[in-house]
Amino acid sequence: MAGLLSTRPSGHRLSRRGAAGIVAVLSLLVCGGLLAPAPIAAQELTFPVRPGPLPKSPSAVERANSKQMLVQAREINYDYTNNQVSAVGNVQMYYGGATIEADKVVYDQKTKRLRAEGNVRLTEQDGKVTYGQVMDLSDDYRDGFVDSLRLDTPDQTRLAAARAERTSGNYTVFQNGVYTACAECKDNPKKPPLWQVKAARIIHDQGEKMMYFEDARLEFFGAPLMYFPYFSAPDPTVKRKTGVLMPSVGSSGKFGMSLEVPYYWALAPNYDVTFAPMITTKQGPMLQGEFRQRLMNGAYSIRAAGIKQWDPNYFVRSDGTSTPGARDWRGSVESSGQFALSDKWTFGWDAIALSDKTFLQDYNPNLSRYRQVDALQTALTEGVSQLYLAGKGNRSYFDARSIYYLGFSEADAQSQIPVIHPVIDYTYTFDRPILGGEVGFNANFTSLTRNQANFDAISTTALNTGACGITADPALKTTSNCLLRGVPGTYSRFSAETHWRRTITDQYGQVFTPFASVRADAGAMQIKNDPGVSNYIDTGDTNLVRAMPTIGLEYRYPFISVQSWGTQTIEPIAQVIARPNETQIGRWPNEDAQSLIFDDSNLFKVDKFSGWDRVEGGGRANYGVQYTAQFNKGGFVNALFGQSYQLFGENSYSYGGTTNTGLNSGLDTTRSDYVARVSYQPNSIYSFTSRFRFDHDTFETKRFELEARANFDRWTGMVLYGDYAAQPELGFLNRRQGIYGLGTYKLDANWVLLGGARYDINAEKFDQTRIGVGYVDDCLILAVNYITSYIYSGNVTNNHTIMLQLSLRTLGGTSVTQAVGNGQ
Repeated sequence: MAGLLSTRPSGHRLSRRGAAGIVAVLSLLVCGGLLAPAPIAAQELTFPVRPGPLPKSPSAVERANSKQMLVQAREINYDYTNNQVSAVGNVQMYYGGATIEADKVVYDQKTKRLRAEGNVRLTEQDGKVTYGQVMDLSDDYRDGFVDSLRLDTPDQTRLAAARAERTSGNYTVFQNGVYTACAECKDNPKKPPLWQVKAARIIHDQGEKMMYFEDARLEFFGAPLMYFPYFSAPDPTVKRKTGVLMPSVGSSGKFGMSLEVPYYWALAPNYDVTFAPMITTKQGPMLQGEFRQRLMNGAYSIRAAGIKQWDPNYFVRSDGTSTPGARDWRGSVESSGQFALSDKWTFGWDAIALSDKTFLQDYNPNLSRYRQVDALQTALTEGVSQLYLAGKGNRSYFDARSIYYLGFSEADAQSQIPVIHPVIDYTYTFDRPILGGEVGFNANFTSLTRNQANFDAISTTALNTGACGITADPALKTTSNCLLRGVPGTYSRFSAETHWRRTITDQYGQVFTPFASVRADAGAMQIKNDPGVSNYIDTGDTNLVRAMPTIGLEYRYPFISVQSWGTQTIEPIAQVIARPNETQIGRWPNEDAQSLIFDDSNLFKVDKFSGWDRVEGGGRANYGVQYTAQFNKGGFVNALFGQSYQLFGENSYSYGGTTNTGLNSGLDTTRSDYVARVSYQPNSIYSFTSRFRFDHDTFETKRFELEARANFDRWTGMVLYGDYAAQPELGFLNRRQGIYGLGTYKLDANWVLLGGARYDINAEKFDQTRIGVGYVDDCLILAVNYITSYIYSGNVTNNHTIMLQLSLRTLGGTSVTQAVGNGQ
């Protein structure tokens, strides 16, 4: 509590029986001077609302610095014989930043104690509110007791006890105490909170900022669930505190039962350590640790985990082949950091080193930044070690980084994954128009090294015979069997582009957008003559230069019709682009432009390649029509249909290069496939989006996606269906079809049911499923999930897991995972 003070009258005459409503200002000399505020814990009961508004009090600063006490009561009495001052009837007192309200307050000058009786409420300067029927305190608040106590803190925590005693100014003991971080029920304040801890004694050490619970029970909805003879936790004001964190329990076929008990050291205000040993029944103890430090201009962390496996033979397959986990010692080391050089520049790093590829999938360390907490998340594919520098101006951006990728899959050959020396990107947009249009500049520099060629099979024969493997016959590594995904050796390229664009709208509403750009590339290659590489690209040292000037015009003419039900817009769109042919196709390695999906999103892009290593050439026309209907009562329909046409010159998409990029894309013919999009949202509840690609001759569906979403008052649902034609020249030998669904149902404001699944139509099986139920509010998180996922690591082909998550605000959280059925 904020310290009131021992008071005695000095220089002011007090009426023995003051009239109702009298406000007396007592100048009271303090024995020993003004006392510093000292917080104290307090207790809970429900009391009637005190009538009448509080008088306007002085500011907090004025009250804290003042040695005067402001008292308001119906009566103020002075007992000269016993040296006592009494305030009776709706008493309200202000002193030292604190406010006390009670039916009666008596100050005894002999014993230097203050006693408040009847519906006592103490509001401290920091916002804590203490209730009680009786408060008896020394004048310095170092000692005292409160009967029938309740404490409400600014941290939205509550504590109640039959009696609380404070000693030595730091220790408060609550007898038969109750603690919770849940708000009381508005409709029924006497209803038990969602969770609470009841203890025979709760000791609050204010100096240590710890709470100790003796003979304690954890209750949910008023029913006891767990018993603890003793436990401790930081008080709610603590943001970081040395001590044991909540343990977590798990189960897996790989390591058996596990128990993890983290310990946290707050070594200093700006750095700390977490040590989290995990004991397993099959593989022994795994040690984990993390060190974090915040400096003046940034922060960094170092994490490590390691285990000496008791049974490494578990990771040997039944056919005798070893997996990466079949070793005695396994572990990981990670680090990350980021620092500000100025308000515009930052630099940082990420780093990871592993004993083997599958350590993180097998043990999923809690302290790892690669921890996968949900099987429906994207699976772990690679670790990234990088050093980067980034800067951002008002109209510019710079990013430079060196990257080392570490493959997490058993199929990954580390020698086939490139090391990025640096990749540098720079963009700048001029702040003034030139020739009435916007001018910008882009640049990219990429340099990388790969030790070994990376081939992918694109035929059934090559896939079954391993013709594209590391030791395969070079004569079989041909363009009909394999793709050269990664070129061995060192490859460096610098690219720069200047572009100009202007939008002109005439008096008829026609929109003309002329644009122009000039791009230049210079590259140096030292390509190793690995087996089969010469079938795709020139080996040895090569220096290349190319340029691509582009001019074009985009035309839009929206026709708008206003009806009684809404507005319709029909907008023809056409682009005409003129440029020379792309040169040296296949002589440049393709590292960053291998992904190409032709759909509505890039129909009107000037260059549809995804990266810098390929550049579109030749004359091209992109055309289509867009329709939009906007309804007055909400909702809309939007549709787009279009096609791309090679006007003159060579079609870049019909020359695949080393990776066949562009082939089977729908752009590799003079007339491209048709692309379309239809979106419909009738209201805020439903939305539907579909995307299509149709063969330009037969109108056969080559690509189809349909997504539907619904958001009712309590229901939310999403279904995504995909159907993709075979693309054998890209390695997709069969048609692919799948459906993914996810739904939730809110049982009430806090309870949620969740279900999700992904079904592979071609394989005729579910490859991911999830069913769960959860409760979330401001003081409790409780969730149970059953998850099935299909992975390939060691002897594992699928994983069935039950996950329990429990988090109590201010006390911490824990989780329990249990493998079931065939889960490993």
